Amino acid sequence: MTDPINPAQHGAQMSFDGRMSYTDYLGLDAVLTAQHPLSTAHDEMLFIIQHQTSELWMRLAIHELDAARTEMLAGRLQPAFKMVARVARIFEQLNKAWDVLRTMTPADYSTFREALGQSSGFQSWQYRKIEFMLGNRNHAMLKPHAHRPDLIAELEAELAKPSLYDVAIRHLADTFPIPDEVLHREVSRHYEAHPAVQAAWVEVYRQPEKYWSLYDLAEKLVDMEDYFRRWRFNHVTTVERVIGFKRGTGGTVGVEYLRRMLAVELFPELWHLRTEL
Repeated sequence: MTDPINPAQHGAQMSFDGRMSYTDYLGLDAVLTAQHPLSTAHDEMLFIIQHQTSELWMRLAIHELDAARTEMLAGRLQPAFKMVARVARIFEQLNKAWDVLRTMTPADYSTFREALGQSSGFQSWQYRKIEFMLGNRNHAMLKPHAHRPDLIAELEAELAKPSLYDVAIRHLADTFPIPDEVLHREVSRHYEAHPAVQAAWVEVYRQPEKYWSLYDLAEKLVDMEDYFRRWRFNHVTTVERVIGFKRGTGGTVGVEYLRRMLAVELFPELWHLRTEL
């Protein structure tokens, strides 16, 4: 019988008294004790961890989107491309998480739903900030956070900045004529598609070799929105599978509301131009 491997014999550090350990570096004591079920239901732990890990991924998405915008504003597109591509993969990861939550049946959810009170993913301020960063700037969505001045300040600060798509259009304007009404619009407001912007993107797609950086930028944005849309669709499907057409805990009409959100376009011209090609 082969003796068990002793990691110390292979150079592994085995003593961490006074040294930085894996648990210390990752703050795992705080992370792994942040789950506080309010019922005795077995599946409430799944529900909590699903949403906590989603918030952690969203925190990383915000980190990447903020850095991508900074790079783009400075004219450095290549580093921004990597960051935007990473956000797409983050949403791919978030999509996979729905597969785990869907193992929870309606009967399972009903055992702890009352414990949630009015709390709902609809109230995720990080999700709201991601939408704001990408251009879906609905001021009505500030209201669920009105009880937290710090969160309102965070979201309003984001609304004062150009969205990622606003910055992309500024790069487009370096090569193509874009009207002042687009370039100097009130950035805190939701972006509306403009024919001149679409016409410019169409030219980029018709001559990708000539406008490769803009073409690459456009495709990175489309790829990211593709995964973002899938996340929304999986959300709708999971909610319908678990609660049917009941109202959500946050007071929305549940599936009906989520289905309406599927129609929201973040980068409209990049989708509409495909019909012209």
